[in-house]
Amino acid sequence: MIDLKGYGPELLDGAVVTIELAFLSLALSLTLGLLGASAKLSGNRLAIGVATTYTTLIRGVPDLVMMLLLYYGGQVVVNMISDYVWAQYEIDFFFQFDPFISGVITIGLIFGAYMTETFRGAFLAVESGQIEAARAYGFTKLHTFRRIMIPQMMRHALPGLGNNWQVLLKTTALVSIIGLTDMVRVAEEAAKAERMPFHFFIPVAFVYLSLTAGSELFIKWLDKRANVGVVQGG
Repeated sequence: MIDLKGYGPELLDGAVVTIELAFLSLALSLTLGLLGASAKLSGNRLAIGVATTYTTLIRGVPDLVMMLLLYYGGQVVVNMISDYVWAQYEIDFFFQFDPFISGVITIGLIFGAYMTETFRGAFLAVESGQIEAARAYGFTKLHTFRRIMIPQMMRHALPGLGNNWQVLLKTTALVSIIGLTDMVRVAEEAAKAERMPFHFFIPVAFVYLSLTAGSELFIKWLDKRANVGVVQGG
């Protein structure tokens, strides 16, 4: 049994924060991904332009730079707005960016761009004949989207979603740089205090490895369920 020098409970709390951060970021990225893919396939020039700008910008900037920019830069913008409102209307307000919320929003925005492309490709992979058949049976656009496109699209999207989730999970380690007390930050502080980096970072690495390995098994199970009755290969 590894002696964690009294940092065990803090590391456990940090692991819980990491998991919460990952799942909330995933929920946001999936939502943005569906919206972005729908916009790119809508045929509306404005929607396509906004979605394309979003995915191009996000995917072209390193994750760490994006996180620092949104957290520290966002706080500067809020402070400037606060100063302006006070100078013009003498209304005093102040909003302090929370590291956890900032981490969720930043990671959600980053992976929303990747999810957009994953969903877009999956939507395009759905056979047009099925959509035409649904229309022939009198399905509305919403009914067709919910009953025909979503189930078919998810089968094609699962491998990409799984890869994005694995990377997202590991990206949560970046939030330690903006002050969130996740398990990476706890391990870093403990390693500095005790001068034992391997002693604390190896358990953290094992936690990440366990989460990604468990996720991979779950994704394979989902993929198997989604492809029941579908002829593979050939």
